[in-house]
Amino acid sequence: MSGPVRDVAILGSTGSIGTQALDLVRANPDRFRVVALTAGGSHPELFERQVAEFAPAYPGLFSGLGEDASVEAASRPCDVVLNGITGAVGLRPTLAALDAGTTLALANKESLIMGGPLVLEHALPGQIVPVDSEHSAIAQCLRGGTAAEVRRLVLTASGGPFRGRTREELAEVTPEQAMAHPTWDMGPVITINSATLVNKGLEVIEAHLLFGIPFDRIEVVVHPTSVVHSMVEFVDGSTLVQASPPTMMIPIALGLSWPDRVPDAAPPVDWSRPETWEFFPLDDEAFPAVSLARAAGERGGTAPAVYNAANEVAVAAFRAGRLAFTEIVPTVQTVLSRHDVPSEVRIEDILAADAWGRACARELIEGTR
Repeated sequence: MSGPVRDVAILGSTGSIGTQALDLVRANPDRFRVVALTAGGSHPELFERQVAEFAPAYPGLFSGLGEDASVEAASRPCDVVLNGITGAVGLRPTLAALDAGTTLALANKESLIMGGPLVLEHALPGQIVPVDSEHSAIAQCLRGGTAAEVRRLVLTASGGPFRGRTREELAEVTPEQAMAHPTWDMGPVITINSATLVNKGLEVIEAHLLFGIPFDRIEVVVHPTSVVHSMVEFVDGSTLVQASPPTMMIPIALGLSWPDRVPDAAPPVDWSRPETWEFFPLDDEAFPAVSLARAAGERGGTAPAVYNAANEVAVAAFRAGRLAFTEIVPTVQTVLSRHDVPSEVRIEDILAADAWGRACARELIEGTR
């Protein structure tokens, strides 16, 4: 039984997560009803088509463009808010959904990383359902044991398009090459973050916050085919894995329907065909983003917000041809080294740290030209 129809608000409806979520809604009209759509404004014609097709129950502003519309939509009564916004602008909508008491299907990892304990303070137990494939995988695996039985969380990384290259070989990488991800079809920022492994660094911080596991018990391994989305190792030596072909449809479906599964959300692994799973250690020398994120996460406070902010500016500069690929993470590292974490962290401090991190990164990048 599918249960009652769930009212969903989709924030960032024209992005990769949002469009796939609407595909899921379209295929399951007996399970989901769209009550609000918001988008950032980069694809206005697509947004207009979405509004016309799904006819959100909250018209006008609640089918709107921009951060304020997303905050407003997240505040309205519904069953699930899917935050599929990219970047730091997702923080206020995340807090709005949590304060409304709504289940938050969180694909906007930046808001949790920036907000950290502040976001968790606003959340009820079980209110945040992760939509990142890695954290969705961990949440599924954790159904197989208690928190006390967990030894380690193991996040898998595809390694991006430059797996196996040395740092020297990465010096001349172009934005077009960085955008050619071997297994995932994602937006430009997250695709480049996957190429630098900044995205995996953000996911380490996110895993710590979501599941309460210390950083020294969260590991990253490279798994090029992206079939195993992540793993949980238990104290008795057993490891549970969650596997499926590379697709976001399963974590999106679980985000909207948790704890229930949506039948036929995506095709499963074809076990009638030969399948080889390979795992490799992470090359921290060529890809230092994960160790830098771990250090920022252990430092806590506003450090993760600065890590994210400086990276967003550095990625934009790389895409514009103003920064080399191998200068992205060192820029973030330098900005972090100049940041003083306040003793108390309020939302004003987080937003101020975000703005400071961006300004500092811009100043650094302009100084290298």
